Amino acid sequence: MLTKPAEKYRPFPPVDLPDRQWPGRSLSRAPIWCSVDLRDGNQALAVPMNVAQKLELFQALVNCGFKEIEVGFPSASNTEFAFNRRLIEENRVPAGVAIQVLVQAREDLIERTVESLVGAKKAIIHLYNSTSPAQRRVVFNMTRAQVVQLAVRGAQWIHERLPRLAGTDVTLQYSPESFSATEVEFAKEISEAVMEVWQPTPARKMILNLPDTVEVAMPTVYADQIEWMCRHIRHRDALIVSLHTHNDRGTGVAATELGLLAGADRVEGTLFGNGERTGNLDIVTVALNLYMQGIHPGLDLSDLNAMRAVYERCTGMSVPARHPYAGELVFTAFSGSHQDAIRKGLTEWAARSRSAWDVPYLTIDPRDVGREYREVIRVNSQSGKGGVAYLLETEFGIELPKEMQREFGPIANDRVDALGREVTGAELKAMLWKEYVERDAPYALVDFRAESVGGVVRCQATVRRDGAEVSLRGEGNGPIAALVHALNTGGAPRFEVADYREQALSAGEEAAAIAYVRIKLGDGRTRWGAGVDTNIEWASIKAVLSALNRC
Repeated sequence: MLTKPAEKYRPFPPVDLPDRQWPGRSLSRAPIWCSVDLRDGNQALAVPMNVAQKLELFQALVNCGFKEIEVGFPSASNTEFAFNRRLIEENRVPAGVAIQVLVQAREDLIERTVESLVGAKKAIIHLYNSTSPAQRRVVFNMTRAQVVQLAVRGAQWIHERLPRLAGTDVTLQYSPESFSATEVEFAKEISEAVMEVWQPTPARKMILNLPDTVEVAMPTVYADQIEWMCRHIRHRDALIVSLHTHNDRGTGVAATELGLLAGADRVEGTLFGNGERTGNLDIVTVALNLYMQGIHPGLDLSDLNAMRAVYERCTGMSVPARHPYAGELVFTAFSGSHQDAIRKGLTEWAARSRSAWDVPYLTIDPRDVGREYREVIRVNSQSGKGGVAYLLETEFGIELPKEMQREFGPIANDRVDALGREVTGAELKAMLWKEYVERDAPYALVDFRAESVGGVVRCQATVRRDGAEVSLRGEGNGPIAALVHALNTGGAPRFEVADYREQALSAGEEAAAIAYVRIKLGDGRTRWGAGVDTNIEWASIKAVLSALNRC
């Protein structure tokens, strides 16, 4: 890297807009969405989609609720042209859905593009030419006036061919490509020149697409550019102002949201941000950002896992694990403190009769996009007692007492750390059983009988101690107290029961119960034990022995 980057790079000049209004606005409705997955996203693939893949992805976009889908660049190749024709001739485009096609301001390309749309019910013809100083100088070697004339000729060629699309509801769209790097005054000039040809009205609007083709400045500058255009261009009421952002600076989503605040009506992008260089706008992220603010995006994202699967299958791309909303791990917490907060938040939300969502670390309810709570908390060596407890409870109905969570959590973490990987709920349960339920040394229960006489419970217990069977007798105010008395007088370390809990684990005739017992020894140490049995009395007796064995 250069020690003095200012000698090579210069900041993009700000827009003169001292009374900008967008910072004080808030969004209250969703924009018009246009997917460009089949064109912009497709062109960005090392191996472009074939017709079968494009058909599958097109149907997924329709199912999602997109009413405008840019299906390709029909003048670019026979494959693109054939795909367009197949959609139309096989009647694959539902009523109300417009297919959008892209074309440069060249007559031969426009001719082929119009030909590809014959018979379509609803279509958008998207004309573009680049307008930035670098493009004018390097690519076209044209003056401003010559670039304007290029755009006007393209608009005229399209307008002249519209009669061939009789019966098709056609919307015209113009993009001053590289708008983000173009002087706003010139962008206005060339856009108005195209408008002069197409003559849009409030009843028959055209789309003016103002792309952030290459991010050259902070998203606040793009918002200023959009607001400036919305405030200064003639016949704003005859326009649908559209955004098409890229992600060169990593702020494509921010630029889109600020552009909407600045007055735009429409957004182009791809499902998960696939596109040239660093990608197009990620529509799923913006849509769910609106959703988490209480605004329905107008798209059906209720099965995000299925949508991601179609996208990955058709494009060969993968959605990163930490991708907003859609990534495998975005609703997952490994951190102990996060897990504890999520678990408590979910419990509190359910107790509040599921009113307004306000759960720590979860911006939306994962179930709203087809995810499940078991995905929310997963356990690795960085996890704490909260995550361990959550998995045991949600997958097996095991509700560990809080104090026992504090004891078992570090034990589980040490074992997970030794494994060096994430563990499943079943593996956690096996750890719990090995540590508590299956502890049968030095004391293992062979038989236990108790009877109550005059309010006093007397017990007779047979235990196997260090391999030999031993008979014990004791009494107390209940079976557990009687067993404790028997053990204390039968040679075991002196202890008392400090806590007892029980719960059912399953239903039916063979229903099992689990009992949790915390004992306190004479030196002040405490230990938890657990026992499982179809008989709750035996489960509690096993829990006492489990705790004693763990001493």
